Amino acid sequence: SANPERPSHRVASYLKGNGYTIIPVNPSIESTLDEKSYPDLSSIPISVDVVDIFRKPEDVLPIVEEAVKIGVKTVWMQEGVINEEAAEYARMAGLRVVMDRCMLKEHQRIYNSEY
Repeated sequence: SANPERPSHRVASYLKGNGYTIIPVNPSIESTLDEKSYPDLSSIPISVDVVDIFRKPEDVLPIVEEAVKIGVKTVWMQEGVINEEAAEYARMAGLRVVMDRCMLKEHQRIYNSEY
């Protein structure tokens, strides 16, 4: 999101500030955090390791299907995003799955950093 109040923006900003490459995917915006935004995962011209999903649980399965199609290694569903069908689909395709966890909080917990 281009909105600094949205969790997706805060997490992306934190990750970028900690040296990670972020690739925004949002068909409604052209860019955020000085990064080009893509309308969907298939439009990204480079390989993607992790897809961090900030969507309603019922919207997750098509994203996971696209993630599998482009060869993503891990799908990460943020806090409150729980979709067992999508998680099982990803696992059956050989992807790692993290569900109902905040990437920012987990990074802080593991690396003992602050935001």
